Amino acid sequence: MGKTLYEKVFDRHVVRQLPSGQYQLFMGLHLIHEVTSPQAFSMLEERGLSVLHPERTFATVDHIIPTTSQLRPFQDNLAEKMMVALEDNTQRHGIRFFTPDKEEQGIVHVVGPERGLTQPGMTICCGDSHTATHGAFGALAFGIGTSQVRDVLATQTLAMDKLKVRRIEVSGKLRHGVSAKDVTLYIIQK
Repeated sequence: MGKTLYEKVFDRHVVRQLPSGQYQLFMGLHLIHEVTSPQAFSMLEERGLSVLHPERTFATVDHIIPTTSQLRPFQDNLAEKMMVALEDNTQRHGIRFFTPDKEEQGIVHVVGPERGLTQPGMTICCGDSHTATHGAFGALAFGIGTSQVRDVLATQTLAMDKLKVRRIEVSGKLRHGVSAKDVTLYIIQK
């Protein structure tokens, strides 16, 4: 029996199987932003670790950019602190930062495809739940938590179980007013 795209990409990125039964999976691209990365960088520093592959890690500021005035310092003190932390951490670790100063910044799960970083057959992760949308480009992409952001910064890998893959066939014609999203939500419900 042939392998699915998921199985092919997953198998090509396995570093090893861990004693727990999980797999250590190499991440080809790691996208970071201002919300989950400050804590992850602090955890690295507490352990005396550096970023293993800064050339595979890209940053953007996403969630805190004001809609009215983007002049610095931001009026929201917390947003300004998060921005400063991202600037400092990316500079300290040699990570490419798509900055608002150069009008490069954008939505973290959109920057990869727009910049040509997202490629078919890649493994991608980011501390943002929308990261899975990179799957539309033939990549395996995972939304991860802050401690996993730390792990990927330190090792460029994630420890994970291999997911079970299902094939779902949808046939027929959609009624007026029913969209693909409605079908997807129905499938998730079932």
